[in-house]
Amino acid sequence: MIRPGLTFKLSILLACIGVLASGATGYYTYRANRTMLVNEAERSLLTSTELLGQRFSVAIDDVGADALVLASLPSSSDVLQTDNGIGPNAPREQLAQVYASFMVHRPEYLQIRLVTRKHYGLELIRFDRDADGLVRVEGNSLQEKGQFAYVFDTLAFSPGRIYISPILVNHEYGTHAAEGKPTLRLGTPVADASGAVVGVVIIDIDLARLLNRLQSDLPSDYRVYLANEWGDFLVHPDASKTFGFDRGRRVLMQDSFSATQPLFDQSESEVLLNGLVRPGQAAGQVLAFVRRPFGASEGNRFIVLGLAKPLEDVLSGATQLGNRIIRMVLIFSVLALLLAILFARALTKPLHLLAYAATHLFAEHAMETLPLKRTDEIGILARCFDRLRREIKAQMDVLHNKQRELVHLATHDGLTGLPNRMLFMQKLEVAIEEATRREEGLAVLFVDLDRFKQINDQFGHSIGDKVLAAVADRLKQVLCAADVAARLGGDEFIVLIEGPRSAEAAPGIASRIVGALNEELLIDGQSMTVGASIGISQFPDDGATAEELLLNADAAMYAAKSGGRCGYLRYQDVIQAQKLGAQSSYE
Repeated sequence: MIRPGLTFKLSILLACIGVLASGATGYYTYRANRTMLVNEAERSLLTSTELLGQRFSVAIDDVGADALVLASLPSSSDVLQTDNGIGPNAPREQLAQVYASFMVHRPEYLQIRLVTRKHYGLELIRFDRDADGLVRVEGNSLQEKGQFAYVFDTLAFSPGRIYISPILVNHEYGTHAAEGKPTLRLGTPVADASGAVVGVVIIDIDLARLLNRLQSDLPSDYRVYLANEWGDFLVHPDASKTFGFDRGRRVLMQDSFSATQPLFDQSESEVLLNGLVRPGQAAGQVLAFVRRPFGASEGNRFIVLGLAKPLEDVLSGATQLGNRIIRMVLIFSVLALLLAILFARALTKPLHLLAYAATHLFAEHAMETLPLKRTDEIGILARCFDRLRREIKAQMDVLHNKQRELVHLATHDGLTGLPNRMLFMQKLEVAIEEATRREEGLAVLFVDLDRFKQINDQFGHSIGDKVLAAVADRLKQVLCAADVAARLGGDEFIVLIEGPRSAEAAPGIASRIVGALNEELLIDGQSMTVGASIGISQFPDDGATAEELLLNADAAMYAAKSGGRCGYLRYQDVIQAQKLGAQSSYE
């Protein structure tokens, strides 16, 4: 199983870092964008809610201003003082036309009434609205309203003040289109010339139509919530949750949105909610609620107005951004992978060079590729490695030299520098195998010095050692480069002659050796002649192994030394002489 290399691991690591970095950046950008969009939507909703609340207050003030205009008309006071609502009356008709004009220009007005203090709050002028348009109620259809709070409470007001009723569902009989609709009533007193209140002007407002007009320029996906000061929903996207108190089942805003409780406690004036932070209270929505005073003349009465926008619409831009971020993350992940591979290769290439140089420590071509000129940590490591390699190479060279010296000492004679007996026997065995393969011969010359013992005894061992070294030099001079000379020990030397010339050349070489060693030697001012006797054995006639050839050459040498020093003798000659001697004895 092939394990992944450093380049692969580093590439994966760097790619993962790049992917995680781009992914984390994209993710937090997406989250931050979502939060930013929601916060912006909250601010926008809050502004719109405050603006809608302000419009609502202005609209109520406008209705109050209309009521004051109608109440301030001199004909209103005249009609209230002179008319009992029965029969024709010219001032009343003129005033009725003014009321009708207000109804035409104010489509959100459901009713406008002039009610006298007398006759139990009898309606003197009344205009309603139905499906076909305006309806004027006259004669016996006019009703007594003195028992209703919006009448007797308004009569208790001083002239110029505006009464604002709670927002309720209109259940009064005979109100035409107003019946069953959420209604807000405004009233103001009508005073005579002396300032005494003689009646009231009452305007009924279609709350739903008023809010529709006020929110006409709001985006279509906005949802409106409205609650009274107790929290009862007056406006809700789900109409079944509005005016619960009128159906015997109250639905409160603070129950649906618990975060709005401070608004009703009057500890806060605005509340923001969103489905990101509070999914339990604002699931899938962004909401803004504000508390607005309701009727300046009524003390601390208020309404809570809210706007909501689907969270999906708010986050549509974030969704698009998220899709783009995903594409960008994928693209940057691919780029990060490619850059990681390139960077990993660039980073690990010098490491591979160092590893290659470490496995080819003494190969010069491997050293040439080391990044020695780099100035970073890789360059420092390469230079340290090169210096270490040089030191190791120097130590190895010293060690090889020592090994070669040890091998030389183990296989050569320390005095003469010639191969010793062990090395000579190895060479002889190899030569026998080669001669057998080539069907050739070879010759072994056993050389023994004749007068070395006398020289050693007469002049000392130091002179004897120098004589042996001089003998080795003369052997090298006489022999060819292909011939092998060795010292067996003491004053014994041996020579190996290979090749097809060995049989014929051996006697001549032996003769030259004898002649060279018979020449006078000058050692430390002392003149001496050492001389030598030589025995010759040949392969394959005189032996098939190295030991046999050596023994037979030794025997031939002793025969030569017995027959007279400073000569040579072949082992074949010794055998022949023995045969002749044996034959003579037999005869």
